[in-house]
Amino acid sequence: MAQSPGGVRQHPRSSARPLGGGPALFAGWALELSGTLSILLGVVGVTRETVFGSPDYTYEFSLTAWGWIHIVIGIGLVAAGLGVLVGRSWGRGAGVALGAVSLITQFMFLPYYPLWSISVMTLDLLAIWTLARFLTD
Repeated sequence: MAQSPGGVRQHPRSSARPLGGGPALFAGWALELSGTLSILLGVVGVTRETVFGSPDYTYEFSLTAWGWIHIVIGIGLVAAGLGVLVGRSWGRGAGVALGAVSLITQFMFLPYYPLWSISVMTLDLLAIWTLARFLTD
């Protein structure tokens, strides 16, 4: 910390803005929760092929493939949520982009596990809306 001529300590400037209140906190934690839930869903899909099932579905992949898709997107969401929470400039854009990708993949996974997918889609929508509406630079 540097000291000003009047003896008051000043924090050095950094590229990160400090953790904001309300909207930034909400969006960051919504991304974190969505990412964590996606990772958990992915782990179940990878380890247990017979847990989910959907007959005659257009976007039918093996559940192992769906599991890895959810794990990768979940890790990205957790990273974006951390970026938003610590005030990084890339956090907002990454949060909106990864939230949109997560929203699409959860929609495609809807026939396999509807209540889970709808819950995560709701988190994704709220995070995207909050980041787009309230956290403008």
